[in-house]
Amino acid sequence: MFDNITLEYPYFLLLFFLFAFCAKFCKAKVQSYYMPHLDIYEKATTLNSTLVSLLKWVSILLAIIALASPIKELHSVNTKQDGIDMVLSLDTSGSMRQIGFNPNAPEQNRWQVVQTIVNDFINKRINDNIALVVFGSSVMTASPLSYDKKAQNRIVNSLRIGIVGDKTALINSIATSINILKNRETKSKIIIAITDGEDTASSIPLEVVLKLAKKYTIKIYTIAIGARNIYTLQQLSSATKGKTFRVNSKKELEEVYQIIDNLEKSKIEKNKLILKEYYFFYPLMFSFLFLLFFIYLKNKREN
Repeated sequence: MFDNITLEYPYFLLLFFLFAFCAKFCKAKVQSYYMPHLDIYEKATTLNSTLVSLLKWVSILLAIIALASPIKELHSVNTKQDGIDMVLSLDTSGSMRQIGFNPNAPEQNRWQVVQTIVNDFINKRINDNIALVVFGSSVMTASPLSYDKKAQNRIVNSLRIGIVGDKTALINSIATSINILKNRETKSKIIIAITDGEDTASSIPLEVVLKLAKKYTIKIYTIAIGARNIYTLQQLSSATKGKTFRVNSKKELEEVYQIIDNLEKSKIEKNKLILKEYYFFYPLMFSFLFLLFFIYLKNKREN
C-alpha cells in the first residue's frame, strides 16, 4: 500500500530545521532561582522530561511530513488536444444470462464475456476520457467521464445482470450517453453501445435521439450479440457516421472492439495528467495523537 510513496512538496521539510534553530537560539529568558540539592529533583524527572520532549518533536516532524503531502503516483496519461470523449453503453438486461457465447468456456454467460472484453478495451484507451452507462429496464450512469481506468475496471467488475432491471431500454441509454457528451468541447465524441436484444423498455423516441446525436456531432457504434433484428442499431450508427456490428462469439466481439480501437485514435498530445493517491492523513493523524499525549504528560508534570 505504501510502496513508491514520494513527497509532493518536499521543501516543506526545511521547516523542521527552522523549528530546531528556534528551539536552540530563540529560547525565552526567564528568572531562575538556585535551590540546593536540585540535582536530586532533576534526576527524578529526567525520563519524564525526555519523553515529553520526544513527543513534542515527533508531533512536529509528522505535521511537517503531512504538510509535505506524501503521495503515490498511480499512473499518468497524456490528454489530447484532439482527444476522444467516449461513453460505453452496456446491456445488463436479463437476456445477458444466456450461456454458450464463449466456446472455450461454455459455462460463461454473455455478460461475463462482455465484462472481460470491455475491461481490456478500457485499458487500451489510456489517453481517452471514458464514461460508463448500463441499461436494463432503466438506465444508470455507472461512471462519469474519467481517466481513471483502474476505477472503471472495478466498476465494470462490480456490475451484475439485472442491476437496473431485466428489460432493454437501449434508446434511453443512448439519450443518457448523449447527455454526458453534449457539452464537451472535444472534437471526437463517440458512443459504443452493446446489446443482445431489441429495445423493449425505452420511453424516448428514436427520432429524438438521432436528432440530438447529430446536433452534438456524436458518432454511435452499435454491437449486436446474437440479435436477429438490428434495424434500430443500424439506424443509430448509419445516421451518425458510425458502424453496426453483429457478433456471435467472444472472438468476434474481441475483433469488433479491436476494429473500433483502430478506427478511433487520438492524435495530438496536449498535456500530461498524473493520477495521485494522497496519504497526508496518516502522519497528520499520528501527529495529532502524539500532540494530545504530549499535552497530557506536560500538564501532569506541572501539576
